[in-house]
Amino acid sequence: MTPAGPGAPRASRPRPAGAAAALALLAACPLFLSDFFVLQIGAQTLFLGMVALSVIFLSRFAGMFSLAQIAVYGASGYTVAVLTATHRLPWYAGVLAGLAVASAVAFVFGLVACRTQGIYFFMITLAQAMLLYRFVDQDHVLANGHTGINGVRAPSFGGVSLASPWAFYYVSLAAAAAMYWLLWRVARTPFGLTLQGIRDNPRRMRTLGYNVAAYRVAAFTLAGFVAAVAGVLGVWYNGSISPGSIDMSRTEAIVVIAVSGGLAHLEGAFLGALLFTLVTNFASSYTSRFNTLIGLTFLVVTLFLPEGLAGLARRAARRAVGPIARLLRPLEGHARALAARGLSLAARGLSLAARGRRGGPGA
Repeated sequence: MTPAGPGAPRASRPRPAGAAAALALLAACPLFLSDFFVLQIGAQTLFLGMVALSVIFLSRFAGMFSLAQIAVYGASGYTVAVLTATHRLPWYAGVLAGLAVASAVAFVFGLVACRTQGIYFFMITLAQAMLLYRFVDQDHVLANGHTGINGVRAPSFGGVSLASPWAFYYVSLAAAAAMYWLLWRVARTPFGLTLQGIRDNPRRMRTLGYNVAAYRVAAFTLAGFVAAVAGVLGVWYNGSISPGSIDMSRTEAIVVIAVSGGLAHLEGAFLGALLFTLVTNFASSYTSRFNTLIGLTFLVVTLFLPEGLAGLARRAARRAVGPIARLLRPLEGHARALAARGLSLAARGLSLAARGRRGGPGA
């Protein structure tokens, strides 16, 4: 669970063909899966994966492993619930306010936590998560105390209600793809490269004139925005929110998802979320100790898959593609030879045409 540092594996650039194939496969899921799998497994995997995605982004590119992301998720969900269920405001007002409030909470949390490093950062973000949990648990004016807020309804677009499993799944998929692309793109900008420099050697970056604290706070706020988007989807999915939605067990769940998925790769967030969702949905049908099974699964992945499920998936993909690439390599040589010959013939034809013009009637 150590943040990625100088010796961490470099995050590889996802291939466009592979990303497009994965997105097409996910988009086709509602066509051949039941509503249970689409909603309970698919949609839940996507919005939980977004919370873990914000954790992995901070760990991989900024060297900060945050336990406060579930609190930011909850701040967004509570804001949407208060405005739309309690005060009956339009859904878009709730969404905009939820994203703004949760991002502001992440900014304030970052101002405090990002001045520390290592275990101190880890413990301060845990304290921040528990602070928000205790606040909503004891506040009866806005958050309705331990009972929470019920009656949150997913909106409708053009006559299509997000209460429909397939509609909610596609909105969740679009949001998850957008957040993944956003963080992947940010990691390759000058801002992202500076973050990685700060992760590796903050003292040297400070000597070079970079405001290390400001960059860390900006990264924390950006990750908070991603968790806030997940919070909006989460409160629509559940139709309610309570302190139990952001308690210590939820914080632990996000840690399990992020670490088992793989802290070195952004896509690990969704693979870890898929594993966690499958175990929690099906293990509870066979045993009352499903939390023990989750813990054992986490231990197995941590001990035998150091790069998590994402590392395993990448190795499997390389092994599958390797033989195909070896078969196509001779054809690639022939194709290059034919292309070179074609270019040579084209150049010779142009040369002959030029000579014909010089020796023509107007010469």
